[in-house]
Amino acid sequence: MPLTEPRPDPGKSTPSQQSLRGLDWFIFFLADVQTGFGPFIAVYLTTQKWTQAQIGLVLSIGGVVGLIGQMPGGAIIDAAKSERLVAAFAVATIGCSALAYATWPIFPVVATAATLHAAASCVLGPAIAAISLGLVGPRGMARRLGRNARFASLGNGVAAAVMGTAGYLLSSRSVFLVTFILAFPTLIALSQIRDEEIDIPRSHGIARRDNVEQSSASVLSLISQRPLLIFACGVFLLQLANAAMLPLMAGVVTTRSSEWATVLIAFCIVVPQAIVALASPSVGSAAQSFGRRPLLLLGFSALAIRGLLFAVVHDPYLLVLVQLFDGVTAAVFSVMIPLTVADVAFGSGHFNLAQGIVGTATGIGASLSTVLAGYVSDKFGSATAFLGLSGVAVVGLLLIALLMPETRQREQAD
Repeated sequence: MPLTEPRPDPGKSTPSQQSLRGLDWFIFFLADVQTGFGPFIAVYLTTQKWTQAQIGLVLSIGGVVGLIGQMPGGAIIDAAKSERLVAAFAVATIGCSALAYATWPIFPVVATAATLHAAASCVLGPAIAAISLGLVGPRGMARRLGRNARFASLGNGVAAAVMGTAGYLLSSRSVFLVTFILAFPTLIALSQIRDEEIDIPRSHGIARRDNVEQSSASVLSLISQRPLLIFACGVFLLQLANAAMLPLMAGVVTTRSSEWATVLIAFCIVVPQAIVALASPSVGSAAQSFGRRPLLLLGFSALAIRGLLFAVVHDPYLLVLVQLFDGVTAAVFSVMIPLTVADVAFGSGHFNLAQGIVGTATGIGASLSTVLAGYVSDKFGSATAFLGLSGVAVVGLLLIALLMPETRQREQAD
């Protein structure tokens, strides 16, 4: 699908194709690197004779650090003089963490690596959004974020295939060696982004370069903004409804078709990623043309329908088709979350801190989702759990429909 490069703000120097392509490939390879820390950790540590309690503790350490580090990570990017330098340090840290996993799979080393990986990840999301905003400005942000989501999705898909093959043909340890090696092309791609083309005040959400102090609103002023609080609540409900759906569905598929469970679950992961890669640029363009609220409503509607269908569909093969709705939700929110935050926080000087606030809501919602849905499923059955998750999505839909204002500015639409 062809995609026009985002249009920069008038009065600003146009970012070069080298910088824009460098950002494309940085996001692609970073997605490759981050994929290595997904479910492969549990597989690898199991082969190293770790107990499930030890594996769970390490994963919990990473989860807690990732949750509490969201707002500090955003604040670090807001204070940084070079987002590119911070991103490079974070990528190097993740590469070293992967090497530690592969070389010394003992508890103190792995726990330290998990902590460093989670902390580094907390600054990478805000760094990518800040670099994007600094390059193309608020008017080009919608289309740029669509492009970012496409390359991240492609990176995830390619990495899952490469690392799965390496783990199958070689060993589970090789996944982390591949992750370490992939950190190098990630850093090379990052170096292609020209530092002088990133407008630093603009990347922090400051509207005018010559009015930096006046534009830097207090943190209390930022967090008291009604649209930001409403949107953070909406994202919390999104994750509360969404995070547990695929794990629950995987359990259902395994029960009903154990022989084909692995293949079916793999398709359930690949299908949404393919939709994100195809549709994200169109989501960015639509957000620029029609506004943010219609797309937010579309994303929540798709999530509610998906939960309802999971509750009533019993054929495991049809469940793969239901995952098409997951692709719609993922394509919408991969673009709309950072874009809406940019709309609300631009001009405050704390754009990346605002991302951290929403990221914290994301983490809390996802953590509660799996716990609550698992309890309901055990007590009342998976169908009831899916209906409950669908109901949470409906609450999010109503929140956006009734309380969330349109955040697209008129001059952005023009």
